[in-house]
Order: sequence, then structure tokens, then C-alpha cells
Amino acid sequence: MCDDQTQFDADQDAINRGISRRDLAKLTSAAALASVLPVPANAADVVEQDVIIPTPDGEADCYFVHPAEGAHAGVLMWPDILSLRPAARLVGKRLAQSGYSVLVVNPYYRSAKAPVVGPGASFRNPEVRNKVLPLARSLTAETNVTDANTFVAWLDAQDAVDTSRGVGTTGYCMGGPMVMRTAAAIPNRIKAGASFHGGGLVCDDEGSPHLLIPTMTASFLIAVASNDDEKEPDAKDVLRASFDAAGLDAEIEVYDALHGWCMPDSQVYDEPEAERAWARLLALFETALA
Repeated sequence: MCDDQTQFDADQDAINRGISRRDLAKLTSAAALASVLPVPANAADVVEQDVIIPTPDGEADCYFVHPAEGAHAGVLMWPDILSLRPAARLVGKRLAQSGYSVLVVNPYYRSAKAPVVGPGASFRNPEVRNKVLPLARSLTAETNVTDANTFVAWLDAQDAVDTSRGVGTTGYCMGGPMVMRTAAAIPNRIKAGASFHGGGLVCDDEGSPHLLIPTMTASFLIAVASNDDEKEPDAKDVLRASFDAAGLDAEIEVYDALHGWCMPDSQVYDEPEAERAWARLLALFETALA
């Protein structure tokens, strides 16, 4: 999960790489975002739309993107702490270009419509942190499960979703635990889950997401940031043991990159490691959502 230590690590990394404040601002511009995400080979033409999904707690504003033709496996994407914004849309669109019908959600819809931060916003900005941290803390395991059930049901009702195939779910940062809770809440539909620099997957209380693994049926990819692993070196081992005990396939790996490295507007975006994680995601989906 993003915190002050995470930001300290990111700032130190920028110093080490000689990146100035001005350069960091450029990295989060829309033009820069468009240039850092490669278009998939044989990319499908896609249809994009903003959608409003009724939930038990209000109306969720989301982004739905899918190939222009045919029905495809559905994917529910939980964004990181900055929620639904241009960078999250780009990631969702790229996945749709690879042949999936993708719903990118705004988990904060109960309190704020997306985008909750302005263009180029960065977690390194104290004003941004002061805005998004209370929103993130307002979410609970119960709201995650309520939303997961609603969003997956919505996906299954779309013509662009092939309900004969399993649903995948991906999560970034705070989205990691949401992926785990989604897979546990809807084991009959969720057949693949992927957490990228997810925080809080293993905790010292009865609500720890890893304790839900026995109720899952999904195969998993858990991509761990190196600085997250330094803070919680035993977490990956607990996860491996839990997935093994449940008889579930799980690829758990520490990447040589910092927390947040997969999102293209992140201060610590690492293209080579992000592309390696992306390739593993596509490999997971190709097998588990066939």
C-alpha cells in the first residue's frame, strides 16, 4: 500500500537516477502516457465507453472497453490509490486490445466521482496524498465484496462478455487485496487473478486476504515490488504456502522495481519490468481464461 515510506523510496530513486521535478511532471503528461505503453501486436479495434453501474451503495462510474467484434472473457480491473484516471484507462484499453472485455472501476464512487485527482497528479504531492488516503481508508473488505459481486454480474450481462469463459481480475497497489477478495467471493466465475505491487495481502489479523485462498478456484500472478518485499520478506512465502495448500497455481515473484512500477504515470514506472509483468499477465489469462 502507498505510504510515506513508499514515497521516500520513490524520491530516493529519482535522486539516484538524476530525475528533476520538471522531468517527473513530464512523465505524467497525457502525451508521455501514450508513448510509454506499446500497442499489442495484432491489436484488436476496441469500443470504449463510460458507464454508470447501479450498486447497493449508489452509482459507480466506470470505464468499459472491449474488442469491437465478438464476445470475450471479462476482466475486472481494480486501480491503484489514484483510482480511475487516464493511466488506468490506458492499461484497461491495452488489455482490451489483447482480446478481453475490461471494466475499470472507480472504487471511490461512494464519496467522489472519477477522476478524483487532476491531470498529472502524483502521490508525491502532499495535497494529492491528503485527498486520496482518506478515500482509500473509507473502503472495507465488505465494500470490496459488495462491489465485486455487482461488477462481475454487470460484466456477465454484457453482449461483449463470453460467459462460457471465466472472469479475470487485476489489481494495482490497494487493488491487490480487492483481487483476492473478488476471487474468494465469486469462485465460480473468477478463474484468474493478478496483483501488481499489491499491499496488505498478508496481515496479522483474521481479515488478512491470504486467509481467503482456500475458498478460491483461480490461478494467480502476484508481482511483488522489491521495496515491498524488503519491508515484508515473509509475505511471499506465506502466500506460496497458502496457494500450495489450496492446490492452486500461483506465480509469485519479486521484481527488481519499486512499488508502483507498473502504472505508466507512476514516478517509478519501470518499462522493462512492467513489460515483463504484463507478459506474465497475458500468459496467465491465455491459460486460465481459455
